[in-house]
Amino acid sequence: MKKKLLTGNICLVLVLLCSSNSLVSAKEHHVSKTGIDSNPGSVSEPFLTISRAAMEALPGDTVTVHTGTYREWVNPLRGGDSDTNRIVYRAAPGEKVEIKGSEEITGWVEQGNGIWKVIIPNSFFGDYNPYQDSIYGDWFYDQGRLHHTGEVFLNGKSLFEKENLELVYKPIPNTNIKDTLGSTFTWYCESDEENTTIWANFHEYNPNQEQIEISVRRTCFWPEEPGINYLTISGFHFSQAATQWGAPTAEQVGMISTHWNKGWIIENNVISDSKCSGITLGKERGSGHNLWSADIGNVNNDGNIHYIEVVFTVLRMGWNKEHIGSHIVRNNTIFNCEQTGICGSMGAAFSTIENNHIYNIWTKRQFTGAEIGGIKLHAPVDALIKSNRIHDTGRGLWLDWMTQGTRVTGNIFYNNDLEDLFIEVNHGPYLVDNNIFLSPYSLKIQSEGGAFVHNLITGIVFTWPEPNRFTPYFLPHSTDIKALTTIFGGDDRYYNNIFVGRRDNAYGPNHHYGLEGYNETRLPVWIKGNLYYNEARPSDKDSKAISSSSYDPGIKLLEEGEHGYLQFTFHESYYQHQVDIITTEILGEAKIPKALFDLPDGSPVKIDSDYLGTPRTEARNSAGPFSALNKGKVVLGVW
Repeated sequence: MKKKLLTGNICLVLVLLCSSNSLVSAKEHHVSKTGIDSNPGSVSEPFLTISRAAMEALPGDTVTVHTGTYREWVNPLRGGDSDTNRIVYRAAPGEKVEIKGSEEITGWVEQGNGIWKVIIPNSFFGDYNPYQDSIYGDWFYDQGRLHHTGEVFLNGKSLFEKENLELVYKPIPNTNIKDTLGSTFTWYCESDEENTTIWANFHEYNPNQEQIEISVRRTCFWPEEPGINYLTISGFHFSQAATQWGAPTAEQVGMISTHWNKGWIIENNVISDSKCSGITLGKERGSGHNLWSADIGNVNNDGNIHYIEVVFTVLRMGWNKEHIGSHIVRNNTIFNCEQTGICGSMGAAFSTIENNHIYNIWTKRQFTGAEIGGIKLHAPVDALIKSNRIHDTGRGLWLDWMTQGTRVTGNIFYNNDLEDLFIEVNHGPYLVDNNIFLSPYSLKIQSEGGAFVHNLITGIVFTWPEPNRFTPYFLPHSTDIKALTTIFGGDDRYYNNIFVGRRDNAYGPNHHYGLEGYNETRLPVWIKGNLYYNEARPSDKDSKAISSSSYDPGIKLLEEGEHGYLQFTFHESYYQHQVDIITTEILGEAKIPKALFDLPDGSPVKIDSDYLGTPRTEARNSAGPFSALNKGKVVLGVW
């Protein structure tokens, strides 16, 4: 007994010594615009570049970057070895630190009528020239013209690339976008073996007296190799990278890119002006890069099949919870990106995306494609998408393929002109609760196995089956594929929502304010406890529905500075309506995967709080995202 006790004490001492050594060895590496890369990286003798600090950073270390603009691609060589022993890259507290994918350009020569030209030697660009590289890839639609990955900025605002020089001299305003005037600030480029020439219409501005930048790097923060886990990136301003189209079958490289890694925290950053995507939590190149595009003209010209091939390839390469995903993306502001604010193919599994403000995505509309949205995810298995504000994005949130165990809760969507939420070819289970959908087109559901609980839905609901595409579903809370099948339609649950119409005609078949589109579905549906106002109409399968078709609650979103308020006056029926607390027991099991609506750890779901975090109780529980409201006109702070 004494021998065992002695051995145990020795082991304990060794553990404590190892822990102590780990804490002692953790270092803080400082980076400053006054530094030199040959310095030791101390606070008094800092490095000049973040890349130099990245060469030194070891698990447990912190890289603190001080005020200034850093024009570099940070390619971290290593990550942390656990969630508690990570490598942290941070802006120094209270200091503004910019990491840019651009360089300043001077020496513009006037051509007359606001047109200027600059000739840049190709050697300036190193091994990547965005003005010789064009955007391409699976599900990318170029609208009949070339789009370079590069961009030109006048005082931080991007100009509009044109397909010929004449449209620089004689720009045509685009009246179909919000920034019609901005669309007349244009540029065009040509590149040969020696030089790249850029022409730009700066109108009344003299570019030699303003800040003119051009994108030159394909990313700002991206490990070139996989296996760089447990990084934290906090407090930076990222902008102006020449990013490529992030198809789900492609290597996805945005302004910040996790590559094919695990356990990153991306927080408190400002991310703007990416040519394509802001943050990518996505696929690597080894499992294929734009496979469908590469296969055009061959026998199997089907993008659906190519993505299935990719899914099985990444499974063989170790796509599972132990190795991939489990990222946290929180408290970021993301805007002015032309593909997505956040996208990810399979790499967002087991991740949390919360409290981000995402807006002005795909606003220039010079190209289009099937991978555009504020957030666009494939296979967000057991992901939590919570408390985000998403607006002016075209499409707000797009969950495409293999959405299983996913929860979308407490988000607000508005001013999105396609739809707020598109859920495409998924079998569930997934849960959408306590959200506010305020755009003209709220829900687009080409899936099954969903639960929509306590939402405010003020736009059109469109649902339809997909009999021609086979998509995978998993064993619960894993990436182990159980089988593949098509979308039959139905197997959805709608409990305790409020639907508000707009007194205009819906867009087409199965486009409704309310749930009439569920009157005929192949799989059964469960609909109970919903309220319908202002021409929104219930499904004939709705139990305990209350419909006040002529009543308009007068919903308005008011923005005042940094705060938003929702104003409305609900009908008397709202206060008399009794609804159940929704739990896993009520939601049951999604029919196709035979998986419960539960939490990622297997514990049961209970919707016992509202959008604002107010508790729901049996005595005080109301339809919609708010509980315990006073009667009469209500004004609630929603961010």
